[in-house]
Amino acid sequence: MDAAVPQLNNPAAAGCHKLDCSVEVLCDAADAAGFALFDADLKGVKGKKNLLIALAKATEYPDEFGANWDALVDVLCDLSWDAAPGYVLLLRNVSPTLGLSSNDREIAQDIFDDTVVYWRQRNKPFWVFFA
Repeated sequence: MDAAVPQLNNPAAAGCHKLDCSVEVLCDAADAAGFALFDADLKGVKGKKNLLIALAKATEYPDEFGANWDALVDVLCDLSWDAAPGYVLLLRNVSPTLGLSSNDREIAQDIFDDTVVYWRQRNKPFWVFFA
């Protein structure tokens, strides 16, 4: 089991991790913690637009989502439509490149990392798991 899963309530431990336990264990831990779990299946996803569509679908982003990097930042740092004591973003069937160019992959990873920090500063855990 991933050592991060038992620590879901710890904002200081939150971050981006490869999922080393079953998805079911993660889902049960998130449910037990009362966290919002956003489950995005990235199988076959290629390109920024398709990644953003997959994330929008998984998180049920508000209709006004702009489908660009800035909009992704805005949404991940708001989440007011799904208030919870913490958040888990599960990215399933992830390829090593996230289906993105190296530049876009770096931007996406920076956004995930910055989102973790944003929520940590508000004493709420935000986890990203790659499965």
